[in-house]
Amino acid sequence: LCSFIHSPKGFPKLKNDTFLRAARGEETEHTPVWCMRQAGRYLPEFRETRAAQDFFATCRSPKLCCELTLQPLRRFPLDAAIIFSDILVVPQALGMEVVMVPGKGPTFTEPLKEVEDLLKLRQKVDVTAELGYVFQAITLTRHSLEGRVPLIGFSGAPWTLMSYMIEGGGSTTMSKAKSWLYRHPEASHRLLRLLADVVTDYLVGQVAAGAQALQLFESHAGHLGPEQFQDFALPYIRDIAQAVKSKLKEEALPLVPMIIFAKDAHYALRDLAHAGYEVVGLDWTIRPQEARAQVGKDVTLQGNLDPCALYAPKEKIGELVKKMLEGFGTQRYIANLGHGLYPDMNPEHVGAFVEAVHAHSRHINKH
Repeated sequence: LCSFIHSPKGFPKLKNDTFLRAARGEETEHTPVWCMRQAGRYLPEFRETRAAQDFFATCRSPKLCCELTLQPLRRFPLDAAIIFSDILVVPQALGMEVVMVPGKGPTFTEPLKEVEDLLKLRQKVDVTAELGYVFQAITLTRHSLEGRVPLIGFSGAPWTLMSYMIEGGGSTTMSKAKSWLYRHPEASHRLLRLLADVVTDYLVGQVAAGAQALQLFESHAGHLGPEQFQDFALPYIRDIAQAVKSKLKEEALPLVPMIIFAKDAHYALRDLAHAGYEVVGLDWTIRPQEARAQVGKDVTLQGNLDPCALYAPKEKIGELVKKMLEGFGTQRYIANLGHGLYPDMNPEHVGAFVEAVHAHSRHINKH
């Protein structure tokens, strides 16, 4: 597995900074590309590495996280790596138990049912004590990448984390979590504030450990309407960007680009563009031109090929990528899928997607 050099600050020099340049709005020779869930079950080597391991035990092993993060980069010329972890490590840090149930997914043994249950959560979280294993994985992976591409750190956003903590797992309606927003608005804000504070410290810790960019996943934005998003999601998304940036400055850490990905939140794109993030990630349900018109010229867009397009024949994937690049333009843009890769996808089709982005964007830039 990965070899470790003991000197967190002596990181290897970055050789391919295309992703970071695009995130900051600088010119790039080709459009950078990475995939959400690029370290995942669609790779046979991932399934082998993970075979005998409990999912969260894997998350707590810096060595395994490093290995899983590097696997897709051995296969594909991706322009960024994203650390292998899970958004639910944050509720774990607050003292909740989460287990991975085969065929069902992440499950909380005791979800939050009543407002009183908030008292069971740790009110002050020492992120180094609780989530130090993620920081170690980041440092180890940053060295092991040998400067090939930048490493992205991430966290779930407060509303998405809250919804899991109340639902106790995945849900098609999020009705239990949403009922809190309507019945217990004050308690909801208390919980969201607590989560925002932990997420802030967690993201700052990731940069200190070596992350070169950060993505905040508001994966359950689509369950909220515009008003609830304004009240219960957007203020915390804004606060996190602001607090992370001011803490990075205070601690003399690099000001890394930040990405907000709020799935199905087209109604909030204008607000998200002004929320303090350099990059706004898009799911596949919006036209590139429409997104650009809403966010303006000052942020970079990321996305948004329908993940299921990767089931198409390779030539068709190439055509869809070309159309996507024509829609977004090749600058101030990071190519990605509109959500994560699915476990039954063919790795060769992932390769076709990555190569098509590079080839078509270079061609467009030349002409």
